[in-house]
Amino acid sequence: MIGHTNGASARAHPSQGPRAIEWPTFVLFLGTYLALGVSVFLLAQVSVVLSILCVSVTLALHSSVTHELLHGHPFSNRHVNDALGVLQPSLLFPYYRFRDTHLAHHQDANLTDPYDDPETNYFDPIVWAELPRWGKNVLRVNNTLLGRILLGTLIGGFYFLRSDWRAMRAGEWAVTKAWVIHMPMVALVLWVVSLSPMPILAYLIACYAGLSLIRIRTFLEHQAHEKSRARTVIIEGKGPLSWLFLFNSLHVVHHVHPRLPWYQLPAQYARNKDSYLARNDGYVYASYAEIMRRYLFKAKDPLPHPIWHSQK
Repeated sequence: MIGHTNGASARAHPSQGPRAIEWPTFVLFLGTYLALGVSVFLLAQVSVVLSILCVSVTLALHSSVTHELLHGHPFSNRHVNDALGVLQPSLLFPYYRFRDTHLAHHQDANLTDPYDDPETNYFDPIVWAELPRWGKNVLRVNNTLLGRILLGTLIGGFYFLRSDWRAMRAGEWAVTKAWVIHMPMVALVLWVVSLSPMPILAYLIACYAGLSLIRIRTFLEHQAHEKSRARTVIIEGKGPLSWLFLFNSLHVVHHVHPRLPWYQLPAQYARNKDSYLARNDGYVYASYAEIMRRYLFKAKDPLPHPIWHSQK
C-alpha cells in the first residue's frame, strides 16, 4: 500500500448473525502474543538478533490475524473483534484505519484505482508525470520485490501518514479518533518492551522487518485489467509464506468470500480451482519462490496506471 487514502470510512461487512467462535483464529491470535512475550522477554536474553528475527515474523503473523479480525473473525460480534485488534504491536498503522481502508479496498470495481483503492500502488499518469525525477527513481526501486521489501514500509508509511494528517486537518473525525485510540496503545507496547531485555531500537527494527514481510504478500495481489474480476491474483503454493499470510495468497478466493476464515480458503480453492482461474483470467503463480525468481530485481507492472482512462 502506498496509501492513496481519502480518509473515508468503509462500510463493514453486513452481519451474518451469531455463529460459533472460530477457535483456530482465536487460538492463533493468543499464540501471537505468547510468541511475542517469549521473543521479547526470553529470547532477547540469549540473542538480540534472534529476538529481532522472531519478533518480526510474529508481527507479520499478527498482521495476518488482524486482517482476519476486521473481516469478522473469530467472533460474530464486530465490536469484540475490534477490541482484539485495537492493540497493534507493529506500531505504525492504527487498527481502525487499517480496517476502514482495507474494507474500502474490497470494493472490487475500484481495484487498482489510483484514487478510490486505498491499497493501490498505481498512479494517475498525470500525477506520475509531475513527480520529480528523484521521486520517480525511488518509486521505481520500490516497484521491484527487493525494493518493496527494503523501502516499501518507509514509502508506504510516508504516504499513509501524510494522507491521514491531511484528513485530520480537514476535520475527518473518524481518522482523528483512530489515532487518538492508537497512540496510547503505542505507548503501552513501548513501555512493556522497555521492561524487557530487548532494546527499544531492536524492537523498532523488528517492527519494520515484520511490516516488510507483509510487503511480499501485497507486491502483486492486484493488476491493472479492464475486467475487475481479473485484477486479483492466485498464488497456489502452501509454503511458509502462504501460512504466514494465512492463505490470503489465494486472493481471488478471499475477495469472492471475504467472510470465509483463513483455514477454509485452501479447500475452497481446491474444490473450485477452474472456476477461480477462469474468473481472474489465469492471473496465477505457483509459489512465492516463483515470484521472487521473476521479480526480485524487476518490476512486474508500470507505476503509471497503464489503462487508467479505459478503466474509468
